[in-house]
Amino acid sequence: MPVIILILALLAIGVSGYIFCRYRAVASAGGNTRTLHSLPGYHGWHGFIMGFLPGVAVLTLWLIAQPFVIEGNMGRFFDPALFDSDAERTLLMADVRRVAEGLDVAVAQGALSEEQARMIRTEFGSVRDRLASVGVALGAEVTPEVLEAAQSYREQAATGALWRTILTLGVAGVALIAAIRLTRADFRARNRVEAVILGLLILASTIAILTTIGIVLSMLSETIRFSTMYPIGDFFFGLTWQPNFQGDSDLGLLPLLWGTLYISFVSMVVAVPLGLFTAIYLAEYAGPRVRAVVKPLIEVIAGIPTVVFGLFALITVGPLLRDWLAVPTGLGSSGSSVMTAGIVIGILNIPFISSLADDIINAVPQSLRDGSYGLGATRSETIREVVLPAALPGIVGAVLLAASRAIGETMIVTMGAGAAAKLDLNPFEAMTTITVKIVSQLTGDTEFNSPETLVAFALGMTLFVITLGLNVFALYIVRKYREQYE
Repeated sequence: MPVIILILALLAIGVSGYIFCRYRAVASAGGNTRTLHSLPGYHGWHGFIMGFLPGVAVLTLWLIAQPFVIEGNMGRFFDPALFDSDAERTLLMADVRRVAEGLDVAVAQGALSEEQARMIRTEFGSVRDRLASVGVALGAEVTPEVLEAAQSYREQAATGALWRTILTLGVAGVALIAAIRLTRADFRARNRVEAVILGLLILASTIAILTTIGIVLSMLSETIRFSTMYPIGDFFFGLTWQPNFQGDSDLGLLPLLWGTLYISFVSMVVAVPLGLFTAIYLAEYAGPRVRAVVKPLIEVIAGIPTVVFGLFALITVGPLLRDWLAVPTGLGSSGSSVMTAGIVIGILNIPFISSLADDIINAVPQSLRDGSYGLGATRSETIREVVLPAALPGIVGAVLLAASRAIGETMIVTMGAGAAAKLDLNPFEAMTTITVKIVSQLTGDTEFNSPETLVAFALGMTLFVITLGLNVFALYIVRKYREQYE
C-alpha cells in the first residue's frame, strides 16, 4: 500500500476512534455529561490520538529504517572493495535506486510485465534503451551487478511495503480497541490528551535542537577532515584563493572574508538609513490610511525571490553603475562589482529592517511621548531625543539580524558581484563571498576526499560562527530592550 494511502487509512481509523470513544463516553454516563470526568470532546480526541499516532509512529520508524536495511543487503552483489569508499558506495547505491525506479516506471506504464522486470538480464539487450523508451534516462549502460541489485532492491522494497502496511494498521487497530475499552465516565481523557499535546510540543522543540546540532556536527566533522589534508593556518591567514582539483591549491580564506564583509557593509549602508527612515515615517507620521497602503507595498519586496533580485542587479543596476559612475571616473569597466551586489542586497533588506524597526518604535510607551510633548518638544525633537534612544537597543538588534542575512546571501552576489576572490578597496571591482565559493566548490560530480571539496565545509563552519555571533549579539540586545520596556 502506498504511503499516502496508508496515512489516509490511519486518518480514517483516527476519525472512527473519535466517533466511537465520544459516543461510548456519553453512553457510559447515561447521557448525563456532567458526571463525566472530561468533556465528551476530550474522549473523542483521545480515541483519535490512539487510532492515529501509534500507527504514524510505526510508519515513521519503518520509513527511516527500511532504506538502511535494504541498502545494507546490497553489498552481496558487489565487490567488497567498492564499499571501502563512502563516495563509491553512494554512487553505486544511487545507480541501483535509479534502475529500480526505472523498472517500476516501466511496469506501471505497461512496457514491462512484473515477471519481465524480475527476469530481465543485460545479455538480453540494452536495459538503458529499454528504460529510455518509457522516459527513464540513465547516465551509462547498466552493469549486470547493478541490474541484479536493483531487482533485489525492488523485491525487498515490495516485501517491506507489505509488512509495513500490516504492522502499521495492526498497531493502529490494537491501540484503537484499547482506547475504546478505556473510555468510561471516570476516565481522565483530558489529562491524557493534554499530556500528548505537551509531548508533541516537546518533540517539535527537540527536533529543532537536534537539527541544529546535526548541522553543526556534520560541518565540524568535515572541517576536521579538511584540516588533516590542508594546513589550517594557511586556510585562515592565506591571501590567495586559487583552487585546483588537480592539486597544489591555494585556499586562503581572507579574500573571501573580505569580499563578504565589504559587500555586506555596502548593503547595510543602503538598507539601514532607508529602512529606519521608512519605519520612523510609518510609525510617527503616516496616517492610518497611508500606513495601510505603504506598509504592505514595502513588505512585498520581502516576498520577491532572490534570483529575481540577482537578475535586477545583472541587467539594470550593474550596467547603470558601470556607465554612469565606474567608467566616467575610471574606477572600473564591469557591471559586476561590490557596489552592484551591495546596493541590491540593501534593497532586499529594506523591508526587513523597516518592519522590525516599526514594531520596535511602536512598542515605545506612549507616556514617554506625552511627557516630551508636555515639556514643549516638537514631534521631530521627541522622535530624535526620546523615541529613538528608547528604541535604540531593539533597532540595533534588527540591524544585526539584517547584517547576518546579508552575509549569507548567495544568488545576488553570484549575478551582481562576480566570482573574483581578491583583496581590493575599489567598490567597482568584481569580488566574491564565502557563500558563492561554497556553492562552486560543491558543484558538479565531486568526491569528498580532497581539500578542494572539503574546504566548502570549512568555509561553511566559518560563516556559521560569524552569523551565530551576530545573531547572539542581536538577541542579547533585543532581550535587554524587552526587559527594560515591557
